[in-house]
Amino acid sequence: MMLWAGIILLVILTGLAIALFAGWRFSQRVDAKVAQAVPPSGRFVDVAGGRIHFVEKGEGPPIVMIHGLSGTLQNFTYALVKPLAQDHRVIALDRPGCGWSERDSDEHARLPEQARMIAEMLAADNVPPAVIVGHSLGGAVSLMLAQNHPERVAGLALIAPLVVRRDTPPKPFKGHWITFAPLRRLVAETLAAPMAFKTGAAAVAEVFAPDGVPKDFATRGGGMLTLRPRLFYSASADMVASDRDIDEVTARCAEIQAPVGVIYGTADHILDCETNVGAIRAAHPDADIDLVENGGHMPLAVEPARTEALIRRVAQRAFAAPRAAAPDESVVSR
Repeated sequence: MMLWAGIILLVILTGLAIALFAGWRFSQRVDAKVAQAVPPSGRFVDVAGGRIHFVEKGEGPPIVMIHGLSGTLQNFTYALVKPLAQDHRVIALDRPGCGWSERDSDEHARLPEQARMIAEMLAADNVPPAVIVGHSLGGAVSLMLAQNHPERVAGLALIAPLVVRRDTPPKPFKGHWITFAPLRRLVAETLAAPMAFKTGAAAVAEVFAPDGVPKDFATRGGGMLTLRPRLFYSASADMVASDRDIDEVTARCAEIQAPVGVIYGTADHILDCETNVGAIRAAHPDADIDLVENGGHMPLAVEPARTEALIRRVAQRAFAAPRAAAPDESVVSR
């Protein structure tokens, strides 16, 4: 009996090892093909703890764009960089550890560390105080950038930002919640890519819901890069790290002196509009709030003209003299 139990256990372990090896080989091939199909498109700046990849277009008052969880700078080049670059210096970057940017350890996934690395990159590239555009988790990074490095921030234009802690991970990212780093690495290198091919379309649809997914978003919007194992690992580390820091972001919102604007879909499936907008309203009663009725989490791709208008309104306030908001400025709500 014990002999048969040992044989059965050996067969199971052998099968598991073969499956993991097959997943690893598949993941390596996918990684190589995606890296070849979507190579770096911009420049790199070395900072303490890694290096940041970014693209830059246009001239004028600077706008810096920080993407969300499991995203890349292409989320912004998809529809927003080109029109804003007509009269602004627009910089879209890959957050540390995302896209083609790098970070040395999971500790650099912490929100204060991501904000510091971006602040160092902007200083190294001689970028004056800029309007910081942050989407989703990039909104939390943007808020912390304004809190810890206010000299780098002229204004904040937040797109469906994470401002307040969620009790549970969003549905498309539940598989990313892995607190044990070795297990995170194992899943990233063996299972993430095969599972993305199986469930990726449904996950992206949920991120956009109730809006539809633009047909070319996977190619032009950076979706292909999320198939890389290192991107799954970074997104998982981002989720765990942000959970450690988001309460500080929420508590310190009122410290921010720069003008703030927010665009949010009222039917967002990823983050709760009412909760997150409420936190901004409480800290900044004069914030420019644009609520997209029945809109989802991706107005930067689905409502680009409306998102651009919000960014331009914040920029107009940010780059006007004096920097402080005027007492009679009102909230814009639609």
